[in-house]
Amino acid sequence: MVDSAAVPGRPRSRDAAGLPAVTPERIVSAALELTAQHGLGSWTLRQLAAAVQAYPAVVYHHVGDREAVVSAVVDRVLGMYPLPPEDLHWREWFQRLFQELRAVLIRYPGVARRLAVCGPTVSAAAPTVDRGMRVLQAAGFGDESAPVYRFLSNVACLLVSIEDEQRPHPDAVARISEAWSEYRDQPERPGLAAMGASVYEETADPLRRASYFAGFFDYSMQRCLDGVAARLGAISRR
Repeated sequence: MVDSAAVPGRPRSRDAAGLPAVTPERIVSAALELTAQHGLGSWTLRQLAAAVQAYPAVVYHHVGDREAVVSAVVDRVLGMYPLPPEDLHWREWFQRLFQELRAVLIRYPGVARRLAVCGPTVSAAAPTVDRGMRVLQAAGFGDESAPVYRFLSNVACLLVSIEDEQRPHPDAVARISEAWSEYRDQPERPGLAAMGASVYEETADPLRRASYFAGFFDYSMQRCLDGVAARLGAISRR
């Protein structure tokens, strides 16, 4: 954890102390760095104030309470990924979007969970939502464009959230995986054996284990897109 102690004996003038000015931009940047290091839910306002060499009251003055800072961090993260071109096929558009989104979200643990639970702010998500909705509408989803968009986005964020939760516990995940793998050679329980074999294949090879999260994310989103494509077929036949 970061040092949460306030800087003692600081001169009243930041200029006299040789300290940079405290601005909303600098506060959010510091909170973003704390999020990258410790997770969105694991830093305090006092720690954030220490990171910008100020008092917590200064953070309140410039940005607001912790909730306001968290919202600003999430907004900043949502501005980090590029939007796919609108002229792509709807399925390729969402494939690219979620690949870019995951690449950003895994750098800032806890943001995916926040998005899944609370959703994004309109100001931060408007460009992505507007373009994504237009892509779905042009593909023929009609009135179901909005629920399809929410469904895909929520699944993507939940998958990254699970990844966030698992990464700090490699030993526990390894023990559970090993226990499942032990059942791979039990022909009398073929279903359990098949699952054990699958877990073993995914975890025995270090290279394959290192790419597990990315592979499972892609697999899961592809299957969701399969379902959405089937729904589009049903809509077009109405």
